[in-house]
Amino acid sequence: MGDAKRVSAAIAGTDKTMSFEAGALAAQADGAVTVRIGDTTVLVTATAARSVREGTDFFPLTVDVEERFYAVGRIPGSFFRREGRASEQAILTCRLTDRPLRPCFPDGFRNEVHVVGMVLSADQENPHDVSVINGASAALTISGVPFSGPIGAVRIAFSTEGEWIPFPTYQESEAATFDMVVAGRVLDDGDVAIMMVEAGGTEAAWPAFEAGAPKVDEAVLASGLEAAKAHIAQSVQMQLDLKAALPPATPMTYELQVDYSDEIYAAVDSYGARIAEVYGIADKQDRATAEGALRDEVLEALTPQFAGAEGENTAAAQKQIKAAFKSVAKERVRSRIVSEGVRIDGRGPADIRPLSAEVEVLPKVHGSGLFQRGETQVLNVCTLGMSRMEQMLDTLGVVDRKRYMHHYNFPPYSTGETGRVGSPKRREIGHAALAERALVPVRPS
Repeated sequence: MGDAKRVSAAIAGTDKTMSFEAGALAAQADGAVTVRIGDTTVLVTATAARSVREGTDFFPLTVDVEERFYAVGRIPGSFFRREGRASEQAILTCRLTDRPLRPCFPDGFRNEVHVVGMVLSADQENPHDVSVINGASAALTISGVPFSGPIGAVRIAFSTEGEWIPFPTYQESEAATFDMVVAGRVLDDGDVAIMMVEAGGTEAAWPAFEAGAPKVDEAVLASGLEAAKAHIAQSVQMQLDLKAALPPATPMTYELQVDYSDEIYAAVDSYGARIAEVYGIADKQDRATAEGALRDEVLEALTPQFAGAEGENTAAAQKQIKAAFKSVAKERVRSRIVSEGVRIDGRGPADIRPLSAEVEVLPKVHGSGLFQRGETQVLNVCTLGMSRMEQMLDTLGVVDRKRYMHHYNFPPYSTGETGRVGSPKRREIGHAALAERALVPVRPS
């Protein structure tokens, strides 16, 4: 612990201090940083695999957030008194952290990267989610993992007095009419490029607006984004200062993976006009059928050319041809949108798919509705219950009950595929939270 380095600074516009510390905990990780605001402390670690797992054709970044009840001096309420699966709030924090981090890794980097945020202490005043984002960036910055950060993040809330509050407490966020998390990076010219925004109204918004509180229009939102930039820049500078105070990390040795060779791309691109024609078909199912037929034709025509004299590279060649087909299609569709103003199904930039809505589509249930946009359908079912049916929350935050719950399910048949049906995945939990957040401000009190 004698080698620990710490960087701290006052947060402008508040009476709080934010600190980054490295060298005291988790020395075996590639990077480990403790972030503290008030008495809320999180340890965030970053570790990368030194080799690529065979068959990996994507960047396997995983973010986990571990909330432990010892952080608030409580024993878990389960029968065995052990921590259970991650809470929905922890999963949302994982997704919030992943989004600004993912673009900061080089194209073709396929080594597995694991970021773990552990809440060590929670004062139930200062939320830990933004600290996890900043800590994840700092851990990657001081590691030898290829990372083009650092990035900074801040939560700001719009008060009923019309002021933006940086790093608000739980209580300040509840009293505000709007809050958002903003993440970004500092450019060479000193400006801040915003990379991620998650924003929404609060439960207090509608009553406050009716009472005369200032509303959040485009100008107010723009001012909030500008206000966030200074705090993002401060976080980035603190991370750079922490890195400078530590011994330089050994750069990680890695090899960027190539999805296809230039020769294969050029060969597939010779079919570009026909690929563009297929992606102009308006009906989704007809387009998918035509796309599959053309892809099979391209595979049949080009595989012998790149499979080797004895066909020893057939599987590898077909994998590259499929990847190149996808890239050519993406480029042709993008080019058509930019140059001709025509989207994938023939719509213009301002055209929308046909919309329809229907209510009372199911018997017996309390409420039901079917909304359709183009070929996308959403069936919603609403159930009302007594106040005793509120969900009791066992989390590190101050809210312990929830009376509006929005669940989202995306079964595999929705896209005509087979797959597992079971407990909700992170994506389903995230989308449910977005829908819930959109309706909370207008929910009857």
